Amino acid sequence: MPEPSYYLGVDIGTTSTKAVLFNKSGQIKESHTVFYPLHTPNQLTAEQDPEEIFRAVLTAVRETLRKSSISRQSLKLVSFSSAMHSLIAVDADGALLTNSITWADTRSSKHAKHIKDNLNGHEIYLRTGTPIHAMSPLSKLLWLQDEKPEICRETAKFISIKSFMFHKFFGEYVEDHSIASATGLFNLQQLDWDQGALAIAGVTSDELPRLVPTTQQFTGVAAEFATFMGIREDIPFVIGASDGVLANLGVDAIDPGVIAVTIGTSGAIRTVSPVPKTDPKERTFCYVLTENHWVIGGPVNNGGIILRWLRDEFASSEVETAKRLGIDTYDVLTKIAATVKPGADGLLFHPYLTGERAPLWDANARGSFFGLSIHHQKQHMIRSVLEGIVFNLYTVLLAVEELTGEPARIQASGGFARSELWRQLLADVFDKPVIIPESFESSCLGAVVLGMYATGEIEDFSIVSEMIGSTHTHYPEEQASDIYRELLPIYIRLSRLLTEEYESISDFQRKHMT
Repeated sequence: MPEPSYYLGVDIGTTSTKAVLFNKSGQIKESHTVFYPLHTPNQLTAEQDPEEIFRAVLTAVRETLRKSSISRQSLKLVSFSSAMHSLIAVDADGALLTNSITWADTRSSKHAKHIKDNLNGHEIYLRTGTPIHAMSPLSKLLWLQDEKPEICRETAKFISIKSFMFHKFFGEYVEDHSIASATGLFNLQQLDWDQGALAIAGVTSDELPRLVPTTQQFTGVAAEFATFMGIREDIPFVIGASDGVLANLGVDAIDPGVIAVTIGTSGAIRTVSPVPKTDPKERTFCYVLTENHWVIGGPVNNGGIILRWLRDEFASSEVETAKRLGIDTYDVLTKIAATVKPGADGLLFHPYLTGERAPLWDANARGSFFGLSIHHQKQHMIRSVLEGIVFNLYTVLLAVEELTGEPARIQASGGFARSELWRQLLADVFDKPVIIPESFESSCLGAVVLGMYATGEIEDFSIVSEMIGSTHTHYPEEQASDIYRELLPIYIRLSRLLTEEYESISDFQRKHMT
């Protein structure tokens, strides 16, 4: 009897790399996660060590395969998902000149504003589909040229973290269309680097990786790394796509009219279109999955990271309680939030602790509680934090709906989907049924499905509906939805009214905080 076939998805994320081994039915055989730090010496900087992340990739693959005990011959492919918007400078010998400057780094905020206001930023966005923001490599390149000219003079290539990985594996700098489409440097219609954007960034095509489709295969991985990981040197490596678009594929939100909502450290709302679409109001992105699948949506900075802040800064007693009971602190916090009725008695929270991308695209945005009164207690604040995160996602949904219409269904994934309260919150705020797939490994599963498509094992993506396993559906509760319909307009108006003050307070913070 022949041994079953297995497929490995590798997701290179902001805080960890995860490798997940699937069989052909989408069942998880084994997985392994390796964590690494995000270096934030000040409130603007967010960098990572590319070599540390590469070691994490090697280790995640090796440990997953070691624990699985499958034979080398039964592994059919390795396919990659990666976080977007990273930028790394390397010299002609491949030596690192910078760390990986991540999406969360906001040092280029003023340069993004300059592009927007003075360098035809709107036209650049319409051609590239990447909103003009400090997250994008376009803004980061302008910042580097301005602030670190000595680095730019030595740079031979500006690359992403995935491009760094593939150079280590195969000796060539390549960039898949999906990661490229999140740089602000990629022309959606031409599927090539955008010459107008390159001129603004001060780089040429020769200083960027070679562009390849998301289905591009590579074989002949360097022998030392193949040996370390426990794989064959001739196994196909599929370059894959970005984590966001693969999450859509991995939760079966690939057909037009289906919305995917993801909340992990950050969050996003995305849907798929057969053609690229950009927003005249510049609220949404448009990224490549394949030439026939374009993912439109908006990312938010402030997802689970806000809950972590709440835990670390305000919930020391709850942390101790959780330790004593041997349960997760977040379970304690959500149980406390559940004791408060929807709307938190009129307490609103804007979760812009790390600035915000969609729908504001304002790195200066700052968080706030609004509506505090003497009767509000800690449990109200916990509830309002959870609601504020979902309210913010709802405002992104409104922007997406303007481009693609009202969704037929909503598929949700990410760490938050493990929480009953969060799932119900999403249904109540969105006032629509929310479907939760059994598998939480959406980006890795999406990478594997794309890899199977690339290698000819499947003819289209329809197989994913059978691979995601059983689903759970949460329906909106009418009374809660009615309360949120009253509060949401207030929430939205406040964020707009405070735009000028966001800039004022962030200027003060940069001046006085170290």
